[in-house]
Amino acid sequence: MTPIVDLRSDTVTQPTVDMRNAMTAAPLGDDVFGDDPSVNTLQEKIFSLLGFEAALFVPTGTQGNLCAILSHCQRGDEYIVGQFAHCYRWEGGGAAVFGSVQPQPLQHQADGTLSLEDIEAAIKPDDAHFARTRLLALENTLGGKLLPFEYLQKATQLAKSKGLATHLDGARLFNAATAQASVTGADVRKEARRIASCFDSISVCLSKGLGAPVGSVLCGSREFIASAHRIRKMAGGGMRQAGVLAAAGTYALDYHVDRLSQDHALALRLSEGLAWLPGLEVETPHTNILFVDLVGSAKARSAELLHYLKTNGILATGLYRLRFVTHLDVDAAGIDRAIAAIKVFFEA
Repeated sequence: MTPIVDLRSDTVTQPTVDMRNAMTAAPLGDDVFGDDPSVNTLQEKIFSLLGFEAALFVPTGTQGNLCAILSHCQRGDEYIVGQFAHCYRWEGGGAAVFGSVQPQPLQHQADGTLSLEDIEAAIKPDDAHFARTRLLALENTLGGKLLPFEYLQKATQLAKSKGLATHLDGARLFNAATAQASVTGADVRKEARRIASCFDSISVCLSKGLGAPVGSVLCGSREFIASAHRIRKMAGGGMRQAGVLAAAGTYALDYHVDRLSQDHALALRLSEGLAWLPGLEVETPHTNILFVDLVGSAKARSAELLHYLKTNGILATGLYRLRFVTHLDVDAAGIDRAIAAIKVFFEA
């Protein structure tokens, strides 16, 4: 049977044999009591790596962002965020629903940033007519795009000068750091720490490019994490022998960070294989996410293309644009199969 080439997301990865072995061997306790050694090891590892005081293991990136926003903001406050940021657009409005925290969404620039002028203009005056602006939330990568480090510095410095806290949805932080390291020549982990240094808090997903089956980690100050811990409990995120999951995250940080450049190379291979096909506009990927637009007479064939690919064992998504995501369970042969299938579709 021909294997499936699953390019829907890097969340579809399966734990490797060695990761499963690490999970099986993990020493366990009760994390609600704070005595699961594998959870504690993961938390200490990542907050030390990224330069924070404390960390909190949570089941999902959505819960990590929720705990962060509700720890930085109170009822009647607001956070400034991009229109396509995950914590605004794709997380069910959780901060508004559960915390009565108002989002103030802004349009992104072409490179994924929010203009500094727009950020400053969105900060409300201290007046009873307005929600209190408390937080700037950014995301890196955003749709696979690396936000320039100089921009992160300027945006967070602006926020802090206006009395705002700063949070980074770093679901794919290590993809961002890998892309940044390819330019600077520095170590990926050092680049991750440099990105994190701009922010008061950061959430990092373990179950995307890093390949763990479950989990994210939220990092910040001890006081911030104490608040987030309380919110995690209210949100149902207090897990018991969670070390069996945390061990996968520790393994991922040890062994799957340095391989992310392979995923980036495969996304570039896919983009180069599709770029010359008529009817397609291909956005050169920064990392492991490739967006493709159907144009001209091909524009109406998106659903047809996705169905055709599926019948040929290739999975992708097309919620608003065609999206292909590379990860540790995709190889060069799979990418070449996808290119060949798309070529046949448009030549038929």
